[in-house]
Amino acid sequence: MTNEIGRLALLWRGDREARNTAKPQTSRLHRVFEALALRDIHAEPAVYSDDMAEEVRAQLLGLDGVLVWVDPLSDGQNRSKLDAMLREVASKGVWVSTHPDVILKMGVKEVTYRTRHLGWGTDTQLYRSVESFQQEFGGRLRSDRMRVLKRNRGNGGQGVWKVELLSAAPAGDTVRVLEARRGSVPADMSIVDFMRRCEEYIRDDGCLIDQPFQARLPDGMIRCYMGSDRVVGFGHQLIKALIAPPPEGPDSPSAQPGPRIMYSESAPQFQDLRTLMESEWTPRMAQTLDIPGESLPLIWDADFLYGAKTSAGEDTYVLCEINVSSVFPIPDDAPARIAQLAAARLRSSHVPTTGKA
Repeated sequence: MTNEIGRLALLWRGDREARNTAKPQTSRLHRVFEALALRDIHAEPAVYSDDMAEEVRAQLLGLDGVLVWVDPLSDGQNRSKLDAMLREVASKGVWVSTHPDVILKMGVKEVTYRTRHLGWGTDTQLYRSVESFQQEFGGRLRSDRMRVLKRNRGNGGQGVWKVELLSAAPAGDTVRVLEARRGSVPADMSIVDFMRRCEEYIRDDGCLIDQPFQARLPDGMIRCYMGSDRVVGFGHQLIKALIAPPPEGPDSPSAQPGPRIMYSESAPQFQDLRTLMESEWTPRMAQTLDIPGESLPLIWDADFLYGAKTSAGEDTYVLCEINVSSVFPIPDDAPARIAQLAAARLRSSHVPTTGKA
């Protein structure tokens, strides 16, 4: 490509066979590959697994940058080895989006606590020690009767629990708990047993998040897709996570979430949310988390639940989580925005346009 402005890898998790057979046109990111090519950016697959880390590292060091799609938790695997490798190649001048240090600020549940002062916040609490969790959580649950606990890093509803107080007694409270993973069913147990189960989240992730349950959960979740600091689309889905399954069971058709309906960034029903995200919440979040504008992810999303309506009947929004590690599916307009942002980054003085090998 005579007018090539840079060379990127698109990285996702897979095994040896997937790495050997990966092709841009047959991957689920094929539209991103196409959009990058239209911007004169060479892009190639970089299928990753921990046992191929050195091989992928060598590949990335020969390129200008890498765009990463890897969940925090998947089939018992985490990102610890991958993140260490990405930090190393970034230190050698390879542009990494999203950089693991930015993920640790944005793409963890703690972001709901650190940004609780923004308009998307709620009564969010954080426990950094087992001792504080033991001392404080029970009192909050007795006051509210229902809370939601979230482990700091996870996906697919792993480690997200609705906790409902059934009975309070001097000998110990009884709670009903439901995990947000698909197929989960409620279980009744002592609060002591449940809290003991959650202590590993604090030990593994450094903290545990505690939020009030949102009564309008059945109205669905709004996913606001962002390209850096601009909205590129919306998704609305009637979710079933944290809603008890019907009598016919968690695998029945009625227990399954509805389809995510995708909308463009100009969808009229979401313009108030778009204005808030672009003009207020995103810049204030970046300032709070000390993330320079050029370090914002090329693609990320913020999941919102509906909060209580205002006295005028207008909707409010409560931040549920921010997804940075592996945002997919994406709106139709997102690949072009990703390519536009990547081209601007490659043309900037921060990233050389030759390989590092």
